[in-house]
Amino acid sequence: MSIQRKVIAVIVALFSFVQITAAQQEGDSAAPTSKWSFHFQTTIIAQKHSGFKSLYRGDNSLADTVEPTAQSLTATLFIGRKLWKGATFYFNPEVSGGKGLSSAAGVAGALNGETYRVGAVQPQVFIARAFLQQYFALGNSYEDVSEDVNQVAGRVPSSRIVISAGKFAIADFYDNNAYGKDPRTQFFNWSVWANGAWDYPANTRGYTEGLVVELIKPRYAIRISSVAVPRIANYHLMEYNINAHSETLEYEHKLQFGKRTGRIRLMASSTYSKAPSYQQGINSITSKDTFLLNVIRGVSENTSYGGHKYGLGLNIDQQLSNDLGFFCRVGWNDGKYVTWAFTEIDRTLSGGLVLKGTKWKRRDDVWGVAGVVNGISSDHRNFLEAGGYGFIIGDGALHYGHEGILETYYNAQINRFFQITFDYQFVNNPGYNKDRGPVHVFGVRGHIMF
Repeated sequence: MSIQRKVIAVIVALFSFVQITAAQQEGDSAAPTSKWSFHFQTTIIAQKHSGFKSLYRGDNSLADTVEPTAQSLTATLFIGRKLWKGATFYFNPEVSGGKGLSSAAGVAGALNGETYRVGAVQPQVFIARAFLQQYFALGNSYEDVSEDVNQVAGRVPSSRIVISAGKFAIADFYDNNAYGKDPRTQFFNWSVWANGAWDYPANTRGYTEGLVVELIKPRYAIRISSVAVPRIANYHLMEYNINAHSETLEYEHKLQFGKRTGRIRLMASSTYSKAPSYQQGINSITSKDTFLLNVIRGVSENTSYGGHKYGLGLNIDQQLSNDLGFFCRVGWNDGKYVTWAFTEIDRTLSGGLVLKGTKWKRRDDVWGVAGVVNGISSDHRNFLEAGGYGFIIGDGALHYGHEGILETYYNAQINRFFQITFDYQFVNNPGYNKDRGPVHVFGVRGHIMF
């Protein structure tokens, strides 16, 4: 049996399993709590871009001619099971395949949040998440939570400490935003649905292992974590060594303006790894030492630790009316050591508006528009100008300019389970290079969720 047929069989089996479970739970809808949670999603994205002006190109450049349509596929089963009091285990098997335009290289604000920096074209099955979550009550006040993705319905303390341990995506807990967070239902671009300057620790597919501790109160939340980092840049295996780790701290506060709610989040991160500095990279170019450059590009392993990257982030979302919402992010990191996991952005400013379709009698439809400006540190810039390559950008030379991206999408809710989205992105100075671009990118997305 071919790989494609095996993947289709897995998806059909998961789909049937979720349907049966959903029917069983619907029949018991009177119960205020549940011991299980089952959800399923599958997302397919197809993208194409225009040809554009290019004075030169390098190994990590976005192709300047029209490429064949790039397609991606993910399918995920979200299983949750309550264990003892306050404890739940979550397990998410996932299928993913396909690739991004130019193999997801050439634009720091990468174009498809459902593709990885090094993705397998043939779909593969793997475990995305497997973690235990335990809460401890800090009072006698309780609130109801409904069933959702990786959330079992029930009553939880309004004030609580929550500990999550195992394998997960660290971005599940941090940098959340009501209007710009999920590339499966919202904006496609990496630097719109996430803080691009947060080089958040993850393997190639976006997952890590570690511990997250949260203090959750009715008006605010504080969370702190320590997790594993990749062995080398953009690698599928993680480093388990006392010298390699990443910590993130976030304070989240609820905003209230009349009847309109929102959130503000302040985040700080610190990562220790084998990442070399950009100055070491420049020295390697000068001495023609390919070993260090290969480490930066994720080709071979470095043997020394010492890389330290720290950063700050601000994240706001605010409801402006019943149908209109606003969001923005500001991000910064020191930019001295090479990008190790997410994408090559050292400074970012983004913002956008999201509008429900109530006024045109499509209340479940959503239209969104956002803009982002990305930049890099002087060390990073000098490295690229000298002909250096990261794992996602590098044209072999650089005429520096801020990378600017405008994205707009329209998400049409076809029925209860199925959405189709049309997306457009305009990219100026792709890879921070004034000698290349601008680029027009067109996309369509299908998303099923149960």
